[in-house]
Amino acid sequence: GFSMSIYNVTSQSIYLRWPKFSGASSYRVTATAVNTVGHSLLAHFSDVTLKGTLTSLIPNTIYAIQAEAIDKNGIILAETQIMQSTAPDIPVIDKAYSKLSNSITVEWRAVPGATSYLLTAQDGDSFIETVVTNSPGTLTGLKPATLYRVTIRSINSGGKSQPSLFRRAKTVLAAPILSVSSPSCDSIAVSWKAVYMAAGFSVSLMRSDGLGRMLKENTTNTSLIFTNLDPGTLYTIKAYAWNVNGIPGDDFTYNQRTSPNAPADVQVAFNSGALRAIVSWMPTEGALTYSVTASSGLLKLKCNTSSASCMVPSLQCSSEYYVSVTAYNDAGSSNPTDAVSLKTIPCAPVNISVEGDEPGHLLVSWSSVNFGHYYVVFVKSDDGLEVHCNTSHTQCHFQSDCGFTYFISVFAYNKAGQSPLGDVLNYSTAPCCPSDFRAVLVASDTVEVTWAPVRGAEMYETRARGGSGVVRCNDTATACTLSALPCNTRYNITVYSFSEARGSNTSCASKYVATAPCSPEIKSISKEALSAISVHWQSNNEEATYIVTARGEAGLWHCTSSGNSCTLIHLPCGSAFSVSAIARSPAGQSLPSYSVPLETAPCCPNDLLLTQVTQSVTNISWSVGMGAQTYVTTLESPKGQAKCHTLQNYCLLGCITCGTNYTVSLKAISETGLTSSCTYQGYSSSACCPSGVKLYRLGNNGIRVYWRASDETINYNTDLHGSKGNFTCTPSSGLSHCDITEIPCGDVYTVVVSPVTDKGPNLAFCPKKIYSVTCSGSSVGMVIYRGKSNAE
Repeated sequence: GFSMSIYNVTSQSIYLRWPKFSGASSYRVTATAVNTVGHSLLAHFSDVTLKGTLTSLIPNTIYAIQAEAIDKNGIILAETQIMQSTAPDIPVIDKAYSKLSNSITVEWRAVPGATSYLLTAQDGDSFIETVVTNSPGTLTGLKPATLYRVTIRSINSGGKSQPSLFRRAKTVLAAPILSVSSPSCDSIAVSWKAVYMAAGFSVSLMRSDGLGRMLKENTTNTSLIFTNLDPGTLYTIKAYAWNVNGIPGDDFTYNQRTSPNAPADVQVAFNSGALRAIVSWMPTEGALTYSVTASSGLLKLKCNTSSASCMVPSLQCSSEYYVSVTAYNDAGSSNPTDAVSLKTIPCAPVNISVEGDEPGHLLVSWSSVNFGHYYVVFVKSDDGLEVHCNTSHTQCHFQSDCGFTYFISVFAYNKAGQSPLGDVLNYSTAPCCPSDFRAVLVASDTVEVTWAPVRGAEMYETRARGGSGVVRCNDTATACTLSALPCNTRYNITVYSFSEARGSNTSCASKYVATAPCSPEIKSISKEALSAISVHWQSNNEEATYIVTARGEAGLWHCTSSGNSCTLIHLPCGSAFSVSAIARSPAGQSLPSYSVPLETAPCCPNDLLLTQVTQSVTNISWSVGMGAQTYVTTLESPKGQAKCHTLQNYCLLGCITCGTNYTVSLKAISETGLTSSCTYQGYSSSACCPSGVKLYRLGNNGIRVYWRASDETINYNTDLHGSKGNFTCTPSSGLSHCDITEIPCGDVYTVVVSPVTDKGPNLAFCPKKIYSVTCSGSSVGMVIYRGKSNAE
């Protein structure tokens, strides 16, 4: 826990400190030069001394320093060691001098081992330091004309040497701070404030481009004026002060340009269309910018530029301006040039008025304009045609036509050009009349009036006079529809044209048109025949022809009459119609009458089919009859009647007698109860099936089928179906049995006996019986009845 530290180093001394060590009564410090043989230093310090100084050391030398803590018995309790170099030797100043008012330069001989040097300049209690690496070194930031004490120290990694012997050095005078201006284009004025400790001043002036000679003035004053200089030229001014010993101080350099000459050859070009002037001139030496002033009374317009021309905008018409140009640079301005006169174009004429002094003529007048030498009036019609009038007076006459809009503009002229466009007046003459229009009856109570557009018309009014009053229609279009007019009425129709500017032209021609006949009213509809219907109405126009129309899904049917009734023929059955009537005359066609519904009787079905299901039941079906909702079918014979009433297109009729002829009829009934009776070809029921069908053994391998015939004139057919084969036989007419000579035994057979019909050999509804045929050896054995078929 014992340590030692260095808190200062000089060229021949090292300053040490250490902490108090417990039990130590003294401390011993030994310094031994590392690279120098036999040179060491020993120092003792009491226990109350915790720092010490090693002196008489060699400059710029590394020492090994050991410190020991010793108790009262001379025993070393602890020790520590560090390495430390002494500072370089003290430098010696050779020279100290000032060339600038804020600095002093110092020169010295180099010191071995020094890596840098610390320069110090002291003025009373204030001082300035700076570190440099070698000679010479400069102290800056000093005050002008001030005496300083200057010292130097050498520095290495170990520390700094003691200061050298001082040298006195005084800074030179400060430079005068110039204020420069060019009061005229050939002079420059220079002034400055007094400089501390200055005895006099020297000021020189020369062109910056090196041309010409240099002017130099020495003075004890603080201002000078150089004259007879070149205008617009850049000059370099240099000034310094000297003291009583004639030593010059800092110099101050300033560049100043003389103000320019006034520009020459000023030209003014006037742009009449944009009311602006382009001013140009010859460039003058040294001018950076130019200012153009255009004055007219109290009004002044300016334009600034760096080129040799400038545009002066926003000039006023009917005015005279005086234009001058002034050149500028950083020194000031030239005198303005002599003013050039500029007269602008005249203003646009005002108080323009237009009068239609007589039909077909217009009079245009206006107020006179300052600087206006003559006037031109342009009158352009809306079809593009333009005429003009050139006059020195303030009015002009023009021809005009109806329905035209004229656009009138007036311009004034002088040598500068044409005035701006002023107010453009438009004047509209009264619109023309629609001379050729058409009035067409497009519906029984509607007249459509059309016409070609006429010039100048912004709106049209159509008037129809007739009946009990006047009907009006206003529109901007060239068509008008007069609706809800009373039927069978004659009207006088006129079309008038309007314009907002000039009102209406009332001298327009008329036309007559009559509305269509009034609608008829159907009074009754009666049935004349199966497909003929008579329609009756009330006639209200002797010149009209009436057309009756029956309209339905089946199509259209018409009849025509000039009276009050007509007949519709060949109307289809089973159809619904809407019957209406219209009246037609040379004036047009009426609206249709109110419709009256009409329904024809339903149609008979085209196809009817009867199928016998059993001996006593027959299925009857038919195609759909147009207009029919329900059907009644009837089979009638001397033996009885079968009837069915149904919504369907089929029906099962029972209690049918086999082998009987029937009369077939059908009634088709509509939803409203209209009925059509339909008859069809007669129907014969099938022959009756035989009874008592039995099987008997016949010989070794034969079977006989026996039955009781319902009618001896009927032929029968026998069918046996078994797993070992199927057998059929048909006996001769009149027989009631049939033999099958070869039949396999040991099988179960289904036996059906049915009469032979013209539709085929079998009837499906005859009963089927089951017999078992056993074997006796290889021959047929017993024949056993097993009952009816399951299907039965």
